[in-house]
Amino acid sequence: MAQVISDRRDIEFVMHEQLKAEELSRLHDGFADFNKKTIDLIISEAKNFAVKELLPANKDGDQQGCTLENGKVTTPDSFKRLLELFNEGEWLAPTEDPQWGGQGMPRTVASAAAEYFNGANYPFMMYPGLTQGAGHLVEHFGTQEQKDLYLKNMYTGKWCGTMLLTEPEAGSDVGALTTKAVPNGDGTYAIVGEKIFISGGDHDLAENIIHPVLARIEGAPAGTKGISLFLVPKFRVNPDGSIGEFNDVICTGIEHKMGIHGNSTCSLSLGSKGSCIGTLLGEENKGMKAMFLMMNAARLLVGFQGFACATTAYMYALDYARNRIQGKDLTEIMNPDAKGVPIIRHPDVRRQLMMMKTYVEGMRSLLYFVHFCSDMAKFATDDKQKAKYQGFVEVLTPIAKGYVTDRAFEVCSQGMQVYGGYGFIEEYPMAQLLRDCRITLIYEGTNGIQAMDLLGRKLGLNKGKPIMDLFGEMQKTLAQAKEIDSIQGYAVKVEEVVNKLAEVAIHMGQTAMSDKILSAFANAHPFQDAAGDTVMAWMLLWRAVIAAEKLEKAKKKDKPFYQGIIKSLQFYTETMLPITLGRFAALMNTSAAAVEIEDDMFPS
Repeated sequence: MAQVISDRRDIEFVMHEQLKAEELSRLHDGFADFNKKTIDLIISEAKNFAVKELLPANKDGDQQGCTLENGKVTTPDSFKRLLELFNEGEWLAPTEDPQWGGQGMPRTVASAAAEYFNGANYPFMMYPGLTQGAGHLVEHFGTQEQKDLYLKNMYTGKWCGTMLLTEPEAGSDVGALTTKAVPNGDGTYAIVGEKIFISGGDHDLAENIIHPVLARIEGAPAGTKGISLFLVPKFRVNPDGSIGEFNDVICTGIEHKMGIHGNSTCSLSLGSKGSCIGTLLGEENKGMKAMFLMMNAARLLVGFQGFACATTAYMYALDYARNRIQGKDLTEIMNPDAKGVPIIRHPDVRRQLMMMKTYVEGMRSLLYFVHFCSDMAKFATDDKQKAKYQGFVEVLTPIAKGYVTDRAFEVCSQGMQVYGGYGFIEEYPMAQLLRDCRITLIYEGTNGIQAMDLLGRKLGLNKGKPIMDLFGEMQKTLAQAKEIDSIQGYAVKVEEVVNKLAEVAIHMGQTAMSDKILSAFANAHPFQDAAGDTVMAWMLLWRAVIAAEKLEKAKKKDKPFYQGIIKSLQFYTETMLPITLGRFAALMNTSAAAVEIEDDMFPS
């Protein structure tokens, strides 16, 4: 099996030709060193580490899994060495402030490392990924004392971190949580509660685990308005930074899951012995606002996790199809002397590979673009530009998480199909990729919740300005494409769905604010599908504009690559966009059947 998990040439295309990431070096003094040469070196180093270290440990992690015995959680043996090497390479917090152990890397550039790392072994990558997210909360909302005690140890990987949000009776309904915080009178709080589904909640990879915990201070308002955020370490941290006594954070169980076996998904009991101490992180009753900083970043990470499974599945399927000899060429079917051919020669397999190629390329451009927008929102010198790019991040996040992971799972499923019966066997990689990918549609807010967020919040955000700005960017690409003869016809098809999305978005927004609100939200996920299809078409058209312009002067070795980009656009507009138009027609109907059906009409 070839150890190719991502398309290096396409990564470079998105990084340098589509987004021109090296130009970020002029935005911010900290980015000055990130020129093209440095970016390419980072990509090479990430690829080498992913293929040589992370990938070989992936199957071991899946087979060995995690165990809980005598109160101790044990992770796969290979993960301990991996985390040491990962930390030595300073990969844990590449985009964070060097003052605290980060590398100050643009998010756009870090996207390439994230693709390789997660494609190679994303169950392992959850440990450092969650640690960076937890550290991000400390950096943004912590006191100077909290930063001094925790941040460098977290960003350098000496300590790990998690996010304690979900409870047995309060899954997606966070406002129903019952974990409580009682003031101790010395600035600390006694924390008591139960948390479940905590990724990396307990393990043996680091000497301490720092938990941001959502809890309600006694007497605080009900619902999300009364939730605060606390910093609760597994072991207390002394004023001099040394490790203190156990902090009464007990793992009561680990989940036996369909996938991501190498990551310990824990149930945690806080304060069952009355000695769990936490400190307030940020302001009282502002915990949800703070936690959303981590959750929004985590949602983009989940999009990358799903996408990474998809790109790995695509590269494996492509290699398998080129080498698996089976059946005659269809044009030689009646020739008794015809020899077997690689299955990539069979039309249906080519269709499957083309679908995988098209989605993987579009998803890569979308995810990298969202991180590019994050860089621009943080470092652009013009306030209007900052606001515009932050609006893009807000609007595109539910698509980058929800739509991307939906399509990524489809890609993994198609990859399994390319392998045939071997794809269903655990000795081959497709079964694990499909299993591991499936959770990305669920955690960090199910894809149904992402769809509700898109319809209920993002369409009307800032009086609709971000969504209108996004349509403006699409129109710029359409105008460029219609000037290029070779892709003009495809541009017309993309323009049709862009215009239709604008019409349907108005219809859905109005319906959501009417007495048909339930019908509107019953159609929120189909709306996200159609909106995601349109964004995908825009990304593929944008890519094709660049490819068409480059083709004329391209070297012979580069021509097939650029021609392949245009073929992806052709395939998408001719086979996928007609389905999107059907989705739009259904959305204009806004069927109420799902909410009108009585409970007793379902089987009893």
